[in-house]
Amino acid sequence: MKQFPNSSPIDPSSLDGLGHLGMFLEDTQFLSGAIPSNQDGSHDPWDHLEAVMGLTTLGYKDQALNGLNWMVANQNEDGSWFSLYQDEMPLKFDKQTNYASYIAVAMWHFYLLNNDINFLQNFWDSVKKGILFSLSLQHKNGAIAWNIDEFAKIDEDYLLTGCSSIAKSLECAIAISQVLGYQDCELEWKAAHSKLIKALENPSNIFDLQKDRSRFSMDWYYPIIGGINSKQRIADLTGRIQDSFWIKGLGIKCVEEEPWVTVAETCECSIAYKKIGEDKIATELLLNAISIVNKKGIPYMGWQFHENIYWPEETPSWTSAACILAADANNQLTSAADLFIKKQFKT
Repeated sequence: MKQFPNSSPIDPSSLDGLGHLGMFLEDTQFLSGAIPSNQDGSHDPWDHLEAVMGLTTLGYKDQALNGLNWMVANQNEDGSWFSLYQDEMPLKFDKQTNYASYIAVAMWHFYLLNNDINFLQNFWDSVKKGILFSLSLQHKNGAIAWNIDEFAKIDEDYLLTGCSSIAKSLECAIAISQVLGYQDCELEWKAAHSKLIKALENPSNIFDLQKDRSRFSMDWYYPIIGGINSKQRIADLTGRIQDSFWIKGLGIKCVEEEPWVTVAETCECSIAYKKIGEDKIATELLLNAISIVNKKGIPYMGWQFHENIYWPEETPSWTSAACILAADANNQLTSAADLFIKKQFKT
């Protein structure tokens, strides 16, 4: 494994070894609860929720709740969120379906760690509205349109990665409805989830019809994280990732043709390999990811391996959260370690 300059690698074997990442996320968070992920202080709802889950994992309960309350306070009437914010001010007014549904994952994750049914009940309306917004754009073939623009025009494209994320969100929303006893939602969402899973298992001529996104590593590992277990999708992961995206000793490339490994993609791919039982590869990828850090042990976005530089030299909050979640999945540090490894609702 490469030795990076001036780095202080993370110890992923315990929550204490990740503690400095929790402090980093806490220091990053605004008073409103927003957790910026970009250098200009902006964030999107998905990145924000990922950072919330990082805080939750490390026991920053009040800070995580503050982040979840930010989501409730800034939810649109139709159940969506805008795609980019500066604290509480919207910057971009399109509405993405995978952003709206991801609140279910963060809520369920918090419940797994804190076992508080009252918490689920208090946030139920927000989860339900977010899920219903996403499902309002589900095609009869099961796929879900990715975006409504600021003029309320639906973008008739269906993203494989985005829909994989929505599948996991639906899974968690169904689990929440089972705990709270909302059987109507459970049945409706199970039907929608089944249609979406069927589409993801047989994606030809359904997804990414306007633009080929197969050059992005996410398209190959995210269906596994989203709940696909078919032999073909697992073969796609192990074949295409290892042939086109995995740089041994460094990690996973974000884009096939670019000499750039990214920490978040490497962490997410580690979780996917853990899910299919490839523990050795999963651990190797996690160790790659947590080596691309600064002197304080905070992960950079990535490493440009032709120029041998950290690039861009940014430390996004959600990237740290991805490291935390991957460490938990690999080393079973908490009661939420199997969030992305096992199916969350009862059949």
